[in-house]
Amino acid sequence: MSAGVGADLAAGARRVPRVLSIAGSDPSGGAGIQADLKSIAAAGGYGMSAVTALTAQNTRGVRGVHVPPAAFLGQQLDAIGDDITVDAVKIGMLANASVIDVVADWLRRTEVPIVVLDPVMVATSGDRLLDADAEAALRELLPLADLITPNLLELAVLAGEAPAATWAEAIAQAEAVSAATGARVLAKGGHLAGADAPDALVHAASATVVEFAGARIATTATHGTGCSLSSAIATLQAELGDWTEAVGEARRWLRESLRHGEALEVGGGHGPVSHFAGLWSRGGLRTAPTTGEIEAEWWSGIADVRAAIDDLPFICGLADGTLEREPFLGYLAQDALYLRDYARVLAEASRLAPDAAAQAFWASSAHGALVGELELHACWLTDAAGAEGPGTEGDGADAAADPLRAAATFAAEPDATTTAYLDHLLATGARGDYAVLVAALLPCFWIYVDLGERLAAGAFGERALDPGHPYASWLATYSDPGFAVATREAIDLVTRLAASATPAHRAAMHRAFRASAEHELAFFAAPLLERSAAQPVAAATR
Repeated sequence: MSAGVGADLAAGARRVPRVLSIAGSDPSGGAGIQADLKSIAAAGGYGMSAVTALTAQNTRGVRGVHVPPAAFLGQQLDAIGDDITVDAVKIGMLANASVIDVVADWLRRTEVPIVVLDPVMVATSGDRLLDADAEAALRELLPLADLITPNLLELAVLAGEAPAATWAEAIAQAEAVSAATGARVLAKGGHLAGADAPDALVHAASATVVEFAGARIATTATHGTGCSLSSAIATLQAELGDWTEAVGEARRWLRESLRHGEALEVGGGHGPVSHFAGLWSRGGLRTAPTTGEIEAEWWSGIADVRAAIDDLPFICGLADGTLEREPFLGYLAQDALYLRDYARVLAEASRLAPDAAAQAFWASSAHGALVGELELHACWLTDAAGAEGPGTEGDGADAAADPLRAAATFAAEPDATTTAYLDHLLATGARGDYAVLVAALLPCFWIYVDLGERLAAGAFGERALDPGHPYASWLATYSDPGFAVATREAIDLVTRLAASATPAHRAAMHRAFRASAEHELAFFAAPLLERSAAQPVAAATR
């Protein structure tokens, strides 16, 4: 009866447990179906409710109770059961024998795998809440439950004994009720005196008693703790399929919620627990952006950088062919130095990647940077140095392996701009944060492919499309379709990571992305800026 709903799913998949609360309503929100629905959601389930009674109550007490006709409760239950698969049921307040009989009949007709019964029988004052007929009907209902979660006063009534004065007596009473009903019983020690508040999961049929220790939490926010705990257990059991794990996790969640209850500042009596305190603190309160929203936001966020790149004399001269050879070769020399270490950073991204697909992508990109992109650099630079004949092409790895080609390709010293960009990437990689690292790598894909696509479309003038353009072979690399495909994959990888990141982590990723985009601008600007800065010096030395 108690196998988890996720047991038949593929590894890694999660089915949300569908949990029905059959209980009374508390308009103050701390107990009853209101607490149940919050608890179910906090434990990761989808909550539903069938209302057994309406109460007029607040944190100070109950002022009135209205019990709708039992037949109407039956209609609620049938409406749910006829349409929705119920993975678990939590039962709370059942006001009279007629209501109990309707619930019992529905359970017998419905295949519900998990039933958790929190018997509402005795008020905190010790007053009995059910008449004799209702108590008798409830006893008939108990064997239909998988787990019964009474407080100490209710446990004593079910065991037919005086309230337990010690923890050992409470466990003994739970064993007696478990033996009589066949159900597991959760003995709760919160009403005992002392600094401890233990619980115990008791199952007479298997002769097991699993105890859960816990120090008492000093708080007045205790309204609805029994409702909340039983609903969370039902939800977690539906997912985990293990009663010990479900109880343990539900207790951890409830204790966290108890510690934060008073911060809600609800009412002047015994306030509610803070059901979502943990989720609020760990998950945040704002909706996470989609991958598409991140892509649009990050791209528009560097519109100023992209516009500045478009306006650079280097880019304009490269597009219309007026760029002189010397600054172009200077750019290539620095870019070759950049690519050599950029490939190392790509390899580090591959090492840090969490799955094989991402690992393969970054490794392939590192290989492409060395063998594909660096080869064209080597052809231009070795031609200029006279190391090989003009236009000679070979294995890109030769640019580093062949002494002559390496001497020509890597002859320059890295300038301040190249050093700053590589320091940024290498330091980001050294920190070991995969998501931040790949965000830092993304502009080198994205800005280049965008520039290449617009050059190929004539956005910078028709001259860039002329086969006789002096830098035609170089411009072709910007619009390479294979690089566009790789860029699309890089964007998808990074935006998926950003969408699933915490707000703080996402912000760190965006900062790294923005910083790299600014380094790209500086890198494109550097060849002509350095030449302009050098001209006065050259003139003075003539």
